[in-house]
Amino acid sequence: MENMQGSVSISTENIFPIIKKWLYSEKDIFLREVVSNASDAISKLKKLISVGEASVEETEWKIEVSLDKEAGTITIFDNGIGMTQEEVVKYINQIAFSGAKDFLEKYQGKTDDAQIIGHFGLGFYSVFMVSDKVEIDTKSYQEGAEAVHWESVSGMDYAITPSETEKRGTYITLHIAEDSKEYLDAFKLRETLRKYFSFLPINLYFIDVEEEQKKAAEAEKAEQKQDASENEAPKEPEAPKPINTTPLWVKPVKDCTDEEYKEFYRTLFHDYNEPLFWIHLNIDYPFNLKGILYFPKLKSQYDTLEGVIKVYYNQVFVADNVKEILPEFLMLLKGAIDCPDLPLNVSRSFLQNDGYVNKISTHITKKVADKLTGMFNTEKETYCKYWDDINPFVKFGCLKDEKFFDKVKEAIVFKTTDGEYLTLEEMGDQNAIHYIDDTLQQAQYVNMYKDSGVKIAVLDGPLDNHFISFLEYKNPGKVKFVRVDADVTENMKDPSGAYSKEELEQLAELCKEDFVKVSGNEKLTVRAEAIKSPMPAILLLSEEARRMQEMAKMYGSLGFPTENDVTLVLNASNKTVQKLRQIKESGAASEDTELICGQIYDLAKLAHQPMEADAMTRFIERSAKLLDRITE
Repeated sequence: MENMQGSVSISTENIFPIIKKWLYSEKDIFLREVVSNASDAISKLKKLISVGEASVEETEWKIEVSLDKEAGTITIFDNGIGMTQEEVVKYINQIAFSGAKDFLEKYQGKTDDAQIIGHFGLGFYSVFMVSDKVEIDTKSYQEGAEAVHWESVSGMDYAITPSETEKRGTYITLHIAEDSKEYLDAFKLRETLRKYFSFLPINLYFIDVEEEQKKAAEAEKAEQKQDASENEAPKEPEAPKPINTTPLWVKPVKDCTDEEYKEFYRTLFHDYNEPLFWIHLNIDYPFNLKGILYFPKLKSQYDTLEGVIKVYYNQVFVADNVKEILPEFLMLLKGAIDCPDLPLNVSRSFLQNDGYVNKISTHITKKVADKLTGMFNTEKETYCKYWDDINPFVKFGCLKDEKFFDKVKEAIVFKTTDGEYLTLEEMGDQNAIHYIDDTLQQAQYVNMYKDSGVKIAVLDGPLDNHFISFLEYKNPGKVKFVRVDADVTENMKDPSGAYSKEELEQLAELCKEDFVKVSGNEKLTVRAEAIKSPMPAILLLSEEARRMQEMAKMYGSLGFPTENDVTLVLNASNKTVQKLRQIKESGAASEDTELICGQIYDLAKLAHQPMEADAMTRFIERSAKLLDRITE
């Protein structure tokens, strides 16, 4: 072979420093590019063998990444197809370089929104992001091929000479630059390889030269010790193990056990809380897609917001949560998908408008909806058991995707205060669906519905305010949600309290001024009803006012009703209220009137909402004063 020297033809000055700067936060991709190339080299040779165009015997196809910290090098070896001198010139000096140049011309100056998914296509020259010198030693599979050595210090000038390697395949040796020395740390390098190549379909080995030298020295000592003691059996050296494994998604669904799914979940996310259930995706048409999506168990109602979907390309990791491929609500789950048909060397803005990618997103959504409805129809008891964990995901999906809602709407259930899980239809033929959003705070109101047969839904999640409005919008005139403290319904009234409408109105009017005074609320409305409660009074807040309050909190005060827009309902059946009425009708205004009214109002407020610090202090002091009066 002839020796060669030369420079890569280039019109863009300092292309590598520019690429390096543009991708400064993603330097890891050099490793993914060069190991992916090694995997391709093996795949090409295996293909040639399968069609009878190559005759090679190999006991194990493998890639080795060797770290020599002392020498400051990382070497990547594959026993794949190798290259001749002509192929080195073609693929390294011309094609690989043009890929880097095209990359730069296409993406230089783009904003973060136009980031390239995965950056596949940058190619071999990405190694110059971390190296100040690169060497290639390669030998082609072709019979009689000579080994070739290629090296470049800058990426601009190169030299080609004969190589001394006798192995078929390719060695790429990176002399790590001063500003990238972190890659000479064995832990970082191993973890970076695991991040991208945990599921590479070809065995990948990591070799720490320093560690191997230590092991060799220890083995030699052990051998010497062994020679001194003939009775001990010789210790076999431990065979190296690949750092990658086969992903569960390539295995047929029928052959996967529950324990395998759980173990794979632990491997992916280092989460030792078992997932609730999973969806195994295995799609061959109209596109190739495999993966597993897990529904995680929540520690709190906010945990699900931290889901992760890992995206792979031919079993090589690309990114987490690629929103152009997956609907936003699916990212509340955990899992992995592998899509070899995905166009990865394009911008995110392209993916957003790509019909093919949209089909992938739609198909995955359909599979998730089918799983949920199938479980609801065939395993309803199990489905309801999972509802507390999965309902934030289902509700968010309905809010974000109407097609998803249309598919799962029959599988939406509501947990009741009795612990049942009922569909919208099963909630009963009621004028309104009553609900609570705070089990403790609204307990007094729930007690008034006892023995009424009315089902009360528990809607205490962060999405529920939006979700009930959405359901009302989707069912105009048919569905209405009302919180239990919005009004006094017939079910809350005491049938034994025989008071006329006029009597109740007189009681309310008689006491209104006193309650406005003790509450400090000029807008306070006062009513009287005979209700099924030991409480002397309760506070009400209309559903409309409550929702407008929520909007005011969310968007800032915009003149919406405030928490002063409440109604105090005096319990006409209560002895304390009856005593208050007698005092008022006698005209004997006294300190007792203010004391009783203040205590009645604060008890009602305490049962309705948390009290401010000052109000709570006054309530406690007044309670102590009342105790003193009782014991006098």
